[in-house]
Amino acid sequence: MAKEDRGFASMDRAKQREIASKGGKAAHQKGTAHEWTSEEAREAGRKGGMASHQRRKQSQLDEQGGASTSATPEPSERAGDGDQNDLR
Repeated sequence: MAKEDRGFASMDRAKQREIASKGGKAAHQKGTAHEWTSEEAREAGRKGGMASHQRRKQSQLDEQGGASTSATPEPSERAGDGDQNDLR
């Protein structure tokens, strides 16, 4: 059996979902399942949206051939840029 032919990730998506569902139901019955507060859910959604936005932006840069490997932020990302109170 090859390494890639085993494990949860190699299973059919429907089978993965079925197994995961059983685990979630068992955790709720046992009382150990995590119950999200609205604040936790909001923060998780915000983080996911930011990560998605960054991946999309990097993908677009890669497609344009302008992939930047420097740690210097883009002018629009620098603190104070566009600020009317900036006295440069």
